[in-house]
Amino acid sequence: MIKIEAIVRPGVLEDIKEALTKFGIHGMTVSQVMGCGLQKGRKEVYRGTEYSINLLPKVKVEIVVTDKDVDGVIDVLTKTARTGEIGDGKIFVYRIENAVRIRTGEKGDSAI
Repeated sequence: MIKIEAIVRPGVLEDIKEALTKFGIHGMTVSQVMGCGLQKGRKEVYRGTEYSINLLPKVKVEIVVTDKDVDGVIDVLTKTARTGEIGDGKIFVYRIENAVRIRTGEKGDSAI
């Protein structure tokens, strides 16, 4: 099993959910996060004083999939979230040792 975390622009979340559903992925966790990378934030003026805002709003989508679905999910995420601009986000891939469905006690691939 593999956990895929994608940090993306908030505006692409609905497109990602729709594309993942079409691919056959129905379970995911979504969190609102703040972060920066190459985008380095922006400057805003409040009451005549300039402030540097270096943490920008992002969305983190977490998905656990079987090994055979990893490349397909990454492909869906990159195609759906890409705008070509700095700040499109990142995808991180982790190996998951085990998963347990609390309700039934199922373990491994059958739990996801």
